[in-house]
Amino acid sequence: MGIRAVVSKPLARWVASEQKKWSVDPGRYQQKIFGQLIQKAKNTKFGTDHGFDGITNHAEYARQVPIRDYEALSPYVKMILEGGTNILWPGKPAYFAKTSGTTSGTKYIPITQDSIPNHINSARDALLSYVKESGNGQFLDGKLIFLSGSPTLDHKSGVPTGRLSGIVNHHVPSYLRTNQMPAYATNCIEDWEEKVDRIVEETVRQDMTLISGIPPWVQMYFDRLVKKEGKPIKDIFPNFSLFVYGGVNFEPYRAKLFDTIGKKIDSIETYPASEGFIAYQDSQHEEGLLLLSNSGIFFEFVPADEYFTENPTRLTIDEVETGVNYAVIINSNAGLWGYSIGDTVKFVSKYPHRLLVTGRIKHFISAFGEHVIGEEVEKAMKNTCEKFPETELVEFTVAPNVTPGDGALPRHEWYIEFAKTPHDLSAFGKELNSQLQLLNVYYNDLITGSILSDLHIVSLNKHAFIDYMKSIGKLGGQNKVPRLSNDRKIADVLMKYRI
Repeated sequence: MGIRAVVSKPLARWVASEQKKWSVDPGRYQQKIFGQLIQKAKNTKFGTDHGFDGITNHAEYARQVPIRDYEALSPYVKMILEGGTNILWPGKPAYFAKTSGTTSGTKYIPITQDSIPNHINSARDALLSYVKESGNGQFLDGKLIFLSGSPTLDHKSGVPTGRLSGIVNHHVPSYLRTNQMPAYATNCIEDWEEKVDRIVEETVRQDMTLISGIPPWVQMYFDRLVKKEGKPIKDIFPNFSLFVYGGVNFEPYRAKLFDTIGKKIDSIETYPASEGFIAYQDSQHEEGLLLLSNSGIFFEFVPADEYFTENPTRLTIDEVETGVNYAVIINSNAGLWGYSIGDTVKFVSKYPHRLLVTGRIKHFISAFGEHVIGEEVEKAMKNTCEKFPETELVEFTVAPNVTPGDGALPRHEWYIEFAKTPHDLSAFGKELNSQLQLLNVYYNDLITGSILSDLHIVSLNKHAFIDYMKSIGKLGGQNKVPRLSNDRKIADVLMKYRI
């Protein structure tokens, strides 16, 4: 056992001990964070505009600070971009995390010196929590790879600016630098396909033990390794024992990824966002991700079916219930206030509060009033693949078709790239349709009422989604295809990749 594995054990015990304290009493820690946030930001531009000096509890805060998305918060961000200080948080941000917005173009999310530990320590604690539970710390002695965006940073008004994964790369602890892959110069390559090829060359002869990244891009890396070596990943990296991922639901990718690896290995799911690190998987045996209630973020939760109403209910951590879809609202030491990150979650346990990410508040199909959400299409696909075990998926997305032509009824269309096609695609489609009917009563009513016809599968060529992402300039890194859309912007482009 190497020195890193040895040292990790007492650190892991300490992290687990602290984690237990705040996870079984999250309300107390959340109230402490709430008070600290209000006190520190009361003299900022945002704090004075919203009467922070008179706020003593969450009810008062909810009355004075409305829920905002990036577009609504952007006037304050613009002040910082124009050189302003003490706008959302004391001083100036340490970084801007640059992300792509649906309607706002490029978004610049502030990261402050106070919020950096949320991003860095949470990733560390996810690994150490696993070490404590599993006893496996040996992976820390091998080579570790984090498939991420470029660490090259630009500047906006003197503030270093780049992708979150690139910013985090600058804060990898020194004790991991010596076994981190790939080389810095390789990580700076902007072209994703060139970058993956270079990473393959650098890592193929290394003792890789931990691999981290968004599943579809890790799959692309694995595919190129297998093509080069002609054998499964377990034979290329015999000591590879831990896969860390986030950003998308792993289930649609699980079968193909493990088939490529050639064995089942442990995995850790994380829930990082540019706005903050929200949760991580703290157990290999319990469902869900542990909400980080003691990491600089005060959380609010809005029932998803109230989100678009004028005065939605805003719940604190002690007020949520299991089995309900909530929109996540954060208030943080990065200077984000009443900020909707756009995700929906569902708690599967309380004390400790563990959650599942169920979708995006604006990603749904309701062209006919059915309001099908991401959680439902992913569960329908998972249940169907279990009944057709020969099937392996690369990627899929769903869109409505209001006018299919030839007098056909409207329908949902599923654009699917199969790694291994089901033996009977027609039967697969019927089962998929039945599963979605079981999961969404409104969709079932529309099918049985002959308002919609059964869903239609559009099979796509190999590399269809890679080619699509390349065509829109979003190949690799932290970019991902939306699971479903209420329009046909993506679907119409994907039609040219159909088989």
